[in-house]
Amino acid sequence: MIFLTVGTYPLPFDRLIVAIDLAIKEGLIEEEVVAQTGVSNYVPKNMEYTNILEKEAFDCFFRRASGIISHAGMGTITMALDNKKPLLVMPRLKKHGEVVNNHQGAIAKRFSELGHILVVYDVKDLPDGICKLKNFIPQERKASPGAVADRIGSFLNSLSESR
Repeated sequence: MIFLTVGTYPLPFDRLIVAIDLAIKEGLIEEEVVAQTGVSNYVPKNMEYTNILEKEAFDCFFRRASGIISHAGMGTITMALDNKKPLLVMPRLKKHGEVVNNHQGAIAKRFSELGHILVVYDVKDLPDGICKLKNFIPQERKASPGAVADRIGSFLNSLSESR
């Protein structure tokens, strides 16, 4: 089973939901897909869906899934990494009215560069991403508190130097 989630952000993400519904119809996705569609306007025809799932149900679908398809929200990315789930993200974009800024693109780019997730930025690239998801093994995330402390220290030093 593939779990599709677009989060609970208060803007629709129909672009991803429509694309996945079409991928199922065209046979690109043969597994069952269960979706949490948020405030989206599109009504899926080829998958089971719920607008908002209670946390317990969300967690259950997430754990059961062989792969996750999602927006590029930090909560979903972190949960996928913690559960060692292959994750394909398509960032919400401001130009489509899906977010107020393009922060998800920057998040997706960085986590993709580290080998933690797969990312597509456009619907036309989704079929390739779906194919890659089947065999994707995410790189393990390693905590580096020393590096974080160094970055914070550098930032604080830059503030005191600018006075």
